[in-house]
Amino acid sequence: MKIRNIIAATAIALTACTLQAQESNTLKACLEQGLKNNYSLRIIRNKEAIADNNATWANAGMLPTANLSGGYSGTLDNSDATAREDGSVAKQRNITDHTLRAGLDFQWTLFNGFKMQADYNRLKELKLQSETETRLAVEDFIAKFTAEYYNFVQQRARMRNLNHAVKLSRERLRIVHARYLIGNNSRLDLLQARVDFNADSAESVKQNERLSTSRIRLQELMAERNMDKLFAVADTLVDVSRPLNFDKLWESTQKNNASLLLAAQDKKLAEIELKKIRSRDYPYLNLNAGYGYTHNKYEVGTIDKRKDWGADFGLTLGFKLFDGNRSRERRNAKLAIKNAELEQQDLELSLYADLSDLWQAYENNSRLLALERQNVFAARENYAIAHERYLLGDLSGIEMREAQKSLLDAEERILVVEYNTKLCEISLLQLSGDIMVYLE
Repeated sequence: MKIRNIIAATAIALTACTLQAQESNTLKACLEQGLKNNYSLRIIRNKEAIADNNATWANAGMLPTANLSGGYSGTLDNSDATAREDGSVAKQRNITDHTLRAGLDFQWTLFNGFKMQADYNRLKELKLQSETETRLAVEDFIAKFTAEYYNFVQQRARMRNLNHAVKLSRERLRIVHARYLIGNNSRLDLLQARVDFNADSAESVKQNERLSTSRIRLQELMAERNMDKLFAVADTLVDVSRPLNFDKLWESTQKNNASLLLAAQDKKLAEIELKKIRSRDYPYLNLNAGYGYTHNKYEVGTIDKRKDWGADFGLTLGFKLFDGNRSRERRNAKLAIKNAELEQQDLELSLYADLSDLWQAYENNSRLLALERQNVFAARENYAIAHERYLLGDLSGIEMREAQKSLLDAEERILVVEYNTKLCEISLLQLSGDIMVYLE
């Protein structure tokens, strides 16, 4: 038993030294690495860059177009010409004519009923919408990562509690074994102590797996390719001390919630679509210009060669009188604007309901947390008294185990309540658009 205890103590010491040697990662540092390297965020940033590249005058049709073209054509003819007077036939064979053309064409839509301006405003709005979607993805990532980070902190604290429980069970097994050897305890007591020790050890092994799963999840979010890399965090407890106020949260939600901003942008896009349809009620004006060169070579006739070059230009003014769909499209566009308004109002109501629900859960968990802290204090004191009585022989093994289990249960409950409170805090800050505070 002494050799086994020495080996166990040495292993614990080596583990502690290893953990101390690791670089502890703060939440901010982990978030910064994840925001930089996460593949999903990199993809959505590229989509945002595409939307930014699309928001140009040229893509809206506001700039002129110029085409340079050239070509060659030829003819190979045969002819028989019969004279009316004498009926003689003049034959010509393999007559070849050549034509070489080159030209520059210039076209520019000067006015089309403000459709170009509407298209440009739509592209700019899509750019803003893409930025908002990127922000939404970033906020979702921060919320997901922060929740997993504190889950890792919780799992590590649970690991400490279970390791402590194994240590207490080992000490109890040692005491029972010593008493069994001198005849003060029965074999039943020894077997029960061993069963309890093995149960705590098995739970510790399972908890180690849960801890590894959380660590791997964090490394995946951070785009860390080496999943076997040792990972340690600076926080040892779930911090639930951040002050929150419902009225301020709701005010911030109305101003900063990314989903609400997207809904407002959808409404703006619907209004722009109506402007595009109304642009067909106006005339259009196009400018056309060009410069060309033509070279002809003839094998017959009085002219051997001919060259033509010069410019051409003109304006085209037009008006589409009827297309059959304008009235229907206008009505549908107005309905689309109304739907966008209703969706925005529905989303605002849904956000208020979600915020109220989360706030209620946050307050309940905060009250539970205060109670569980008292329970942990009482459970620790109860275990200390039970342990003293157990050493004096005034307490049975079953009663001692019950005190130990009460302590472990109290520590487990406070971990769960702390984490649930933190999840409510994360969700409230995400809804209000203030999730970036975790990067401060």
